[in-house]
Amino acid sequence: MAMSANDLKALLRATFNDADIEIHDLAGDGDHYKATIRSAAFAGKSRVAQHQMVYAALKGKMGGALHALALETSAKP
Repeated sequence: MAMSANDLKALLRATFNDADIEIHDLAGDGDHYKATIRSAAFAGKSRVAQHQMVYAALKGKMGGALHALALETSAKP
């Protein structure tokens, strides 16, 4: 069960409404993505905490509709 890039972006946008979000389909199968997310919500958070925030925003889709997600996160100035 694959997830479209637009659906992935919408899930992330719901939590990180101020974010600059780029989604790249790494394998062309809707299962393997790279997400680059810049959000003020990440300010002062460790990289691990930032990634945990992203996984929480995915509401359990990771490991189901979404098989693999490479993350690049950073705080907006």
